[in-house]
Amino acid sequence: MIPVTTFAERKVAVFGLGASGLASASALFAGGADVIGWDDDPGRVERATQAGIPTADLREVDWSRIATLLLAPGVPLTHPAPHWTVGLARAAGVEVIGDIELFCRERRRIAPKSIFVAITGTNGKSTTTALVAHLLASAGHETELGGNIGTAILSLAPPAPGRAHVVECSSYQIDLAPSLDPLIGILLNVSEDHLDRHGTLAAYAAVKERLVARAQGTAIVGVDDNWCAAAADRIEQAGKSVVRVSVRRPLADGIYVQGEQIMRAAGGNAKPIALLGGIGSLRGVHNAQNAACAAGAALALGLEAKAIQQGLWSFPGLAHRMEEIGRKGDVLFVNDSKATNADAAARALSCFEDIFWIAGGKPKTGGITSLAEFFPRIRMAYLIGEAAPAFAETLAGKADYAIVETLDRAVAAAAADAEASRLKAPVVLLSPACASFDQYPNFEVRGDRFRNLVRAISGLVAKK
Repeated sequence: MIPVTTFAERKVAVFGLGASGLASASALFAGGADVIGWDDDPGRVERATQAGIPTADLREVDWSRIATLLLAPGVPLTHPAPHWTVGLARAAGVEVIGDIELFCRERRRIAPKSIFVAITGTNGKSTTTALVAHLLASAGHETELGGNIGTAILSLAPPAPGRAHVVECSSYQIDLAPSLDPLIGILLNVSEDHLDRHGTLAAYAAVKERLVARAQGTAIVGVDDNWCAAAADRIEQAGKSVVRVSVRRPLADGIYVQGEQIMRAAGGNAKPIALLGGIGSLRGVHNAQNAACAAGAALALGLEAKAIQQGLWSFPGLAHRMEEIGRKGDVLFVNDSKATNADAAARALSCFEDIFWIAGGKPKTGGITSLAEFFPRIRMAYLIGEAAPAFAETLAGKADYAIVETLDRAVAAAAADAEASRLKAPVVLLSPACASFDQYPNFEVRGDRFRNLVRAISGLVAKK
């Protein structure tokens, strides 16, 4: 835990007592703050009280005595409408911040020169965050990994000289961190997302840009979309150090991917940094961008090309994101349960040629019509969950399919068909293009079930 001492002996209201909110309340309490926690869910209030966090209905407190409102990132700040606590705080002139802001203030107080890498983007931020942390750790740095990727930032070890913090930041978290100031900031890409929380794509992009605009050392920006390209220009014009990254074209200055090679260019002269070929955890153009941006951060922090290459080779990838479970003969089994929409599934489908595809679940708007270009790669689709009938209608006449309803039936059928196909490199791919909530509480549980089913297959050689 990081005890937050910047609010010692002051009263702090905490709203949203899920994992990150409870961690924030505990960190503030440990640092000497007078904490009042609350949540719209009575069960969360009860759990916080049992954990020793003082609670009270924030509608009934004296806001003139509150120093700040600590808002959990999932609670609306602006759209579709500010949460009622935000209205009370603003009426009383009380600042509204989040856990990333608490970390930044504490870091500036106790270890302002410590390594702090913050990563954002519409897609790829979890993989990039994990990869940056892996590169640093494999090169000998003591490294803390957290934020939006899973471990609440204030649950990590405190900032200290010689200790690196690598943190994934969602747009919600950035919105609540007005003084976010990483040493290295990474902005991967921007595409339409979370408009219900930010109002417009321009507003969403502006929030993302703030993370790199305030970087104290280097801003690393993927410039393959117009929003990020413009952001890179603005940040450079403001006098900041910017490293542009592209997987679409060579750059005269920056980092780009050419074939399977990550290149670094300066003044028109390019040198190789690392090879991506053969790294199963980093398949696809999207992962090439992730790797190139992570390599840029590593270079900015003084790692040499040899250390970066060794780190890339040993990167295990993330669970449920293009996770290689194992092989039976020539058949590769891949867990991409994190693909909860068509756009995410497209990234997986683009990586393979002979696919025995397990798809379905709770459908998203648009279904899988956008995936038509990948249908010729699908040898058979095994459809599960609520989306199965609609997916079958989309696939009819374009790819073979079977409605199997459940994941256990899908794995059994796909494994048997892939093995019998005699293809050179068949892949059984769970990439559902759907949420999991019709059959599983979350994509992690769905992915865990797939992994367990695959590992139970006789003759499987599990990936270590």
